[in-house]
Amino acid sequence: MRAKEYTTVKELTGPLMLVDKVSDVAYQELVEIELYNGERRRGRVLEVTSEAALVQLFERATELGVKGAQIKFLGKGIQLGVSGDILGRVFDGWGRPRDGAPPIIAEERLDIEGRPINPEARAYPDEFIQTGISAIDGLNTLSRGQKLPIFSGAGLPHIQVAAQIARQARVLGKEEEFGVVFAAMGITFEEANFFVSDFERSGAIEKTTLFLNLADDPVIERISTPRMALTCAEYLAFEKGMHILVILIDMTNYAEALRELSAARREVPGRRGYPGYLYTDLASIYERAGRIKEKEGSITLIPILTMPDDDKTHPIPDLTGYITEGQIILQRNLHQKGIYPPISVLPSLSRLMDEGVGEDKTREDHRELSNQLYAAYAQGMEIRELALVMGEATLSEMDKKYLRFADEFEQEFVSQAENENREIEETLDIGWNLLKMIPTPELKRVRDEFIKKYGNREEPKE
Repeated sequence: MRAKEYTTVKELTGPLMLVDKVSDVAYQELVEIELYNGERRRGRVLEVTSEAALVQLFERATELGVKGAQIKFLGKGIQLGVSGDILGRVFDGWGRPRDGAPPIIAEERLDIEGRPINPEARAYPDEFIQTGISAIDGLNTLSRGQKLPIFSGAGLPHIQVAAQIARQARVLGKEEEFGVVFAAMGITFEEANFFVSDFERSGAIEKTTLFLNLADDPVIERISTPRMALTCAEYLAFEKGMHILVILIDMTNYAEALRELSAARREVPGRRGYPGYLYTDLASIYERAGRIKEKEGSITLIPILTMPDDDKTHPIPDLTGYITEGQIILQRNLHQKGIYPPISVLPSLSRLMDEGVGEDKTREDHRELSNQLYAAYAQGMEIRELALVMGEATLSEMDKKYLRFADEFEQEFVSQAENENREIEETLDIGWNLLKMIPTPELKRVRDEFIKKYGNREEPKE
């Protein structure tokens, strides 16, 4: 399509420019703006009417005047050049190299909006991914093709958890290539350096592609960053047959950018000022993950977001929970006790766990052991709250055993070193070892044969 040029800029408000008297302009079409001094800026079409186009500017609007600006509609959307060489590289939110190396030689140029996956073509996620983190692998497992978000809060170590998962994640029993696409939105320079240096130190950079949008980068760039990452992931997964783990951090910063753009457009705000289409917008990102029948590759998605005021009912975590298949929640109380990763297992959930664990996937006792650990810890937490009110002197001997179990569970099972990569068998064995504190008759969620085989107990239940 031939590029069309106009000089009919009618209005400029914040990151938005209204161009009058246009024709044959498409939604999300790429725009190039040439200023009176020869400087060039970029944007895309946000809205189109019969006579005008609303253009969203990518760069800052400083010194961008209405007069003398020449607007060129390029007849195409935002694209990302991809090839097998994209692994091991660091890009900004527009897909431009940030690592000092030259641009890759593109085999294809793909529209970053992607193509929706036909629900009929989706394959069910049922293959276990080992992250090396016991609280995830043991109780809230991640399956290949799943969308499993991490809900965090300001000051919690979600950055370290994200880097650890990216370093350690692998598909058990599979020889296929496994890679990571990591997208960060609105992070600081120090955080960006942490990710790059951590991946370089561990060697994970060779199988990782990073898209980094810094806090001082244009806010509008954050809108494209996750879509750049998922376009890269779709190419590696469905064209190159790789298993791809996509980590998006921080989706709260993305939603804030969406709210800022919505305010500039003077749209009617929804809950807490976010646009009414926040759910649809988030779904357009999250639903690009999954598996496709008769395709070797897959996209597994872990979006990470910080809950404002640690509020799970905030629109961002609330809507994310509706779209995705569970959630991993980081808790401030555990972090204050020095436990890393501070994963609160009781409110956390993986809705696809049942299909991803068991014999020939993890181990035959996995599901029942998970249920028993969850039940024992939940009872221990109830007794801990009771002891705070009534005092430990009022507790029975059995209550004290459950209270001790809860303490040991947090210290031995949930807590582990930042560089500790636990095999799933080690995680399950730790769980069985902790259950030795609980009398056999109390173990009502596991079969006798598993208690004897893995719990090293001979006495039967009564």
